[in-house]
Amino acid sequence: MKVLIINGPNLNLLGTREPEIYGNVSMESYLENLRSEFQTHELTYYQSNIEGELINRLQEDDFDAVVINPGAFTHYSYAIADCLKNIRKPKVEVHISNIYKREEFRQKSVTAANTDAVLSGFGMDGYRLALLSLK
Repeated sequence: MKVLIINGPNLNLLGTREPEIYGNVSMESYLENLRSEFQTHELTYYQSNIEGELINRLQEDDFDAVVINPGAFTHYSYAIADCLKNIRKPKVEVHISNIYKREEFRQKSVTAANTDAVLSGFGMDGYRLALLSLK
């Protein structure tokens, strides 16, 4: 199975950004673990701080499933929400922190309704749990 793992703004800073919330493991390091555990999957990773670039990547349609952490776009990007709505493949939204324990504006996801599942608060392990859920 070809799985696109896609991260939104500021997630390029994983490992150094607010380690008390996001931990101290970089995405690149964590991807090595995922690729080792899920050897039957082809994992492609993409990250951008730019909304349109994320949409363009999702519209390339060269994957069987999506694991997405839209970052801050979760809370206000109707453009990403519309893009996800038009993808007819399994989609799992992941949040490293528990968004429901964060600031009020972070407690609403406008993108979640257009995914099949949401994992929030499992740390980086959320990506692994998302992959386990894909069939």
